[in-house]
Amino acid sequence: MIVKVTRSGGFAGLMAHGELDTAGQPDADRLEAALQALDPARLGSGRPQPDRYVYRVEVRDAPERDATHLIVAEQDLDETTAWLLDRVLQS
Repeated sequence: MIVKVTRSGGFAGLMAHGELDTAGQPDADRLEAALQALDPARLGSGRPQPDRYVYRVEVRDAPERDATHLIVAEQDLDETTAWLLDRVLQS
């Protein structure tokens, strides 16, 4: 799976980008489980709040496949999703 994350907002308004292909990653099973667990209905409204981050997530099963797009507000992150987004941004 291929995942792209863009984080914007926050106190300073800085942007961060990351992209990761789970293939060949030592934690590929955990990454793919976290990606498959993403549920737009459970992740909240995606509405930003002052001085908080907003994450734009794009997930593809393969490069030639259509992407799934999600917008997640910082206040709506659960522990697994927060780990996933941080992992991609650090790649």
